Amino acid sequence: MPDESARPSPDTGGGLAPWQRTAAGANLLGADGHLGVTIFEEITALAVKNNAINLGQGFPDEGGPEEIAQAARQAITDGHNQYAPGKGLPQLREAIAEHQQRFYSLNPDPETEIIVSTGATEGIAATLLALTRPGDEVLTFEPFYDSYGAVIGLSGATHTTVPLHAPDFEPDTEALEAAFNARTRVVLVNNPHNPTGTVFSRATLTKIVELARKHDAVIVTDEVYEHLTYGVAHTPVTTLPGAADRTITISSAGKTFSVTGWKVGWVSGPDELIAQIRTVKTFMSYSSGTPFQMAVTQGLGLGNEFYNGIADKLARKKDVLSDGLREAGFEVYSPRGTYFVIADAAPLLGGGRFTDGIDLARQLPELVGVAAIPVPAFCHAEGAERTNSLLRFAFCKTDDKLTEGARRLATLHDIVE
Repeated sequence: MPDESARPSPDTGGGLAPWQRTAAGANLLGADGHLGVTIFEEITALAVKNNAINLGQGFPDEGGPEEIAQAARQAITDGHNQYAPGKGLPQLREAIAEHQQRFYSLNPDPETEIIVSTGATEGIAATLLALTRPGDEVLTFEPFYDSYGAVIGLSGATHTTVPLHAPDFEPDTEALEAAFNARTRVVLVNNPHNPTGTVFSRATLTKIVELARKHDAVIVTDEVYEHLTYGVAHTPVTTLPGAADRTITISSAGKTFSVTGWKVGWVSGPDELIAQIRTVKTFMSYSSGTPFQMAVTQGLGLGNEFYNGIADKLARKKDVLSDGLREAGFEVYSPRGTYFVIADAAPLLGGGRFTDGIDLARQLPELVGVAAIPVPAFCHAEGAERTNSLLRFAFCKTDDKLTEGARRLATLHDIVE
């Protein structure tokens, strides 16, 4: 167990207000102190304005299994509409424990080692706010999911990163070692990784565990895409030797069951750390979504046919979109997980029509009627420069929408020519 008493003293100096630290961490605070909008808001507005197919935001266009939708409706009808216990319905925590045992041979105690959160995002926020303070460092990989930067900023900790480079988006071992130090309190691992679609190798995950133990850091894993992998198995970090006593595992129902609006997530790990996280989480939302918690309980018990079918269906969608991107002239990096594909616009930038990937992303909705998110939005300044030709496209859409989106994208090659 990491030794809290060995942590450096917090920095009690002045600085930005909490909301400003949050905005700065999410790349929303300008040099003049004015608050901007997220790239997601900007691109979505452009998509609406131009009636474009929005392949930017990562939410499915298709509903989840009918049996869990019916379970939610039945729970509402049956009157299960009041507060759930703060740490989640007992039956859901038991179902989460059974899921972990079934897929990964893990045996968390549902009473003391699991809490239910309002989506994985709240679980991540509660964890970082519980475990970090000014003077600490939180290490993530870059590009990083934007909420990581926001919550790290809010906590007052310092956000350090290790770059992920194409084509495999695995971290360089020397860079990873250099990023750890005595102030590293948390290493936050998103695996499978958004936005790159990489699934970290066992060697990479083992190295992370080794370095976390060496520097007495907590490993926090965001595994919301755990069942969305293509040709490779997902390995929870906590299953690796030496990891269990310092690893917090976070996942959710949103991606697995295509119910992102239900906001049902969970956090599991050693009881001492879970107690600390629960203390913060209690005063963020207390509890949420009682009928949805009941429905997710049923969803976690679905058979292997369902779980195997999720990735098979998405793999086909991935190929449809990737083919259209290649026809448009992009270099495409085939993902091994998530429902995102990274495309490099460098081959399209030579003619001078677009200055970089951000410029292209802003023009795409009007030019071809498709929207995407530029990868620099997931980076600090140096990382943004390094990834300035990359765009993220989501393929968790209906077949008709993907086919039409691919057709529209293919016309970009002629426009650039």
